[in-house]
Amino acid sequence: MRLGPGLLVTAAFIGPGTITTASVAGANFGFALIWTLLFSVIATILLQSMAARLGVATGHDLASALRTTIQTPVFKALAAILVISAIGIGSAAYEAGNLTGASLGLQEIVPSVSPLLWTPLIAILSAVLLYTGKHKVIEGALIVLVVLMSIVFISTLVMAAPSLTAILKGFIPSLPEESITTVLALIGTTIVPYNLFLHSGVLAEKHDKNNDMQKVIKETNLDTGISITLGGVITLAILSTASVAFYGTEAGKISAANMAVQLEPLLGSMAHYFFALGLCAAGLTSAITAPLAGAYAVCGMLGWSTQMSNTHFKLVAITILLFGAFVASLGLDPVAVIIFAQAANGLLLPIVTTYLVWLVNQKTVMGDYTNSMLVNLVTLPVLVLIFGLSSIKLFSLIF
Repeated sequence: MRLGPGLLVTAAFIGPGTITTASVAGANFGFALIWTLLFSVIATILLQSMAARLGVATGHDLASALRTTIQTPVFKALAAILVISAIGIGSAAYEAGNLTGASLGLQEIVPSVSPLLWTPLIAILSAVLLYTGKHKVIEGALIVLVVLMSIVFISTLVMAAPSLTAILKGFIPSLPEESITTVLALIGTTIVPYNLFLHSGVLAEKHDKNNDMQKVIKETNLDTGISITLGGVITLAILSTASVAFYGTEAGKISAANMAVQLEPLLGSMAHYFFALGLCAAGLTSAITAPLAGAYAVCGMLGWSTQMSNTHFKLVAITILLFGAFVASLGLDPVAVIIFAQAANGLLLPIVTTYLVWLVNQKTVMGDYTNSMLVNLVTLPVLVLIFGLSSIKLFSLIF
């Protein structure tokens, strides 16, 4: 088995936002919210496996399947507007944060260079990788960056040496006072709707009806499970390190920008550069995958080719990248745009997950590769919680 497509999902959700969220969770609540991370990883593996199976078994990405399955013109138009706005524009909004995070990491390593210079350089590097239109090149670059992140953040965990007993207690569900927002953020930064489009799209492009489908699906499930679990371990390492360093102290506001400096008393003088390297890798991985996800969603809904080598696909991906680079280079606060993306994604996630579960239960679509009864039973509480969390998230954004 060759790891690859699943690592794209890991690369997508481990970004500057995840680093900040996990750091805040550890600093403010210690190990108490580790159970939230466990739920998020299990739910993500479950949903991403379905999206991957859709691509493997049918050769269609989620957006294309959505467009071709919905027959009512009004609903088809509404679905297109929702997906393009939430995934396309949302990916562009988050791209600004990804590029900013990577720039902050590089600035910590080479402080003499302005972040206004790092941002376009990172954008150019990402654009070159995207423009190659080659799976192996992009996957290879992302695998290197994911391995780098793993080494950096797991090493910081080892150096921090947290109590194993304290970590294990964190798997027992609890809700400390004022923790609900952080719980939502931890789940939201792991279960990302655009990753369903990304994963199904990458595997749909590799579809070959002559393959042994059962074998390919088994390998894909293993790839998904290992890759997303690795992402969960990286997030756990960040949360645990922050917990050891800051929980119960007056550390002030924790963010991805100042985390490296604040870790120095715990990890020594090299922490400054070590953590910055991880932040840079996290920003780069998300900076590459966000445009890919947006391109799969937009092209699939518009009926354009979703081949990475296709001109339309490349143009959509580069447009998303350029928008993010423009916002990041100006030093503007992308909060307003990201709030829109969060609101749209909050509405989109339960809709997309419900549609995905319905789709992979249709024999006319999936043939012999529909969900088993056990998978559906496990999925039901996940869907209920997603609907509840999305409702809370939207309510908090509106009011």
